[in-house]
Amino acid sequence: MTNKYDVAICGGGLVGLTLGLALARYGVETAIIDSTPLDDLLSKDFDGRASSIALGSKNVLSAIGVWSYLESDAQPILQIRVSDGNSPLFLHYDHLDLGEEPLGWMVENRILRISLLKALKNFNNVSHFAPESVKSFNVSDDIAIMKLSNGRIIESSLAVAADGRNSFLRSESGIKNIELSYNQVGIVCTVKHQFPHQGIAHEKFLPSGPFAILPLTSNRSSLVWTENSVLAPKILSLDKEDFLRELLHRFGDFLGEIELEGPRWSYPLSLSYAKEYIAQRIALIGDSAHSIHPIAGQGFNLGIRDCAALAEVIVETRRLGLDVGSENLLTQYQRFRRFDSAMLTAVTHGLNLLFSNQNSSLQIIRRFGLAGINQSPPIKRFFMRHAMGLIGDLPRLVRGEQI
Repeated sequence: MTNKYDVAICGGGLVGLTLGLALARYGVETAIIDSTPLDDLLSKDFDGRASSIALGSKNVLSAIGVWSYLESDAQPILQIRVSDGNSPLFLHYDHLDLGEEPLGWMVENRILRISLLKALKNFNNVSHFAPESVKSFNVSDDIAIMKLSNGRIIESSLAVAADGRNSFLRSESGIKNIELSYNQVGIVCTVKHQFPHQGIAHEKFLPSGPFAILPLTSNRSSLVWTENSVLAPKILSLDKEDFLRELLHRFGDFLGEIELEGPRWSYPLSLSYAKEYIAQRIALIGDSAHSIHPIAGQGFNLGIRDCAALAEVIVETRRLGLDVGSENLLTQYQRFRRFDSAMLTAVTHGLNLLFSNQNSSLQIIRRFGLAGINQSPPIKRFFMRHAMGLIGDLPRLVRGEQI
């Protein structure tokens, strides 16, 4: 059986679903292929992570009809406090310094998936094949061809790799990839606490890496605890009581008594960066193109901007009746996204190297650097607007406009 589409997306994670929905909303015939069963994707035990949604990303989700499904489960981030260990010198962001909009929102990944899948049901021009995996990928001058695990053939003008840092499509396309292990593990869990968090996100830089306390709804917080890869398995093997005791050493008591909600997860941390974002009839988005350190909580936002940029050039090209897999379109997309993703990858990599150590000289530089930015309103407002996804050459959807 052969099915033909304008665009075929390999990977049905958050980024793949976002692009699929954006394209479907503008009439593009789209296929999404994902190897994970839908029941697994929606399970509470599948993925304990939560994502930071910048204002620019919220604009995209609103424009493609997703935000209304998740708004009630989105916790506004009203302030951000960044500190180096327990130093009294810190950097403090307050949304009121820029206006009334929150600095961002925290949303559990499971809620994001549910909302994206609900929104997809409103369109009959998108096909979702799951669980199906891509077994082979080939391109010719005018078509991209994927053969699925059930024997189905998917033909499209453009193929999109949204299948993660170990992308099969990227490898099959011959695109080289740079990889660097941080020798760190991200431990993720959710806690309930006695006192309200008041919409404040905290990031403490500890010798092993950043420790982030990110506000969720219902007086809960999502924790992203970066730990040395040698020590992390020992921490994860602790029973619930001992794990909580170890956690409290880093968390502190400013939110009163805390208790774990749900299981713990862990993810190895590494940098992954594709040398090209395009090849013949294929474009890379999300972690297939760039996987960055979670130190700034910008990984999903970076992928959202990929989706917005690629959707924009596809929709505009299709309106002109031109080939949506053409070299010209792909070149536009890569030019659109290369600088933003390269800069953010470099910044997060540099910040992790700067802060994840016990060098006393660097410690002094770090602490006075944070304090210096905090005392300089123009610089601080610039960094705040950057974190909100409002700086740079932005796609229309990110600016809150329709394509």
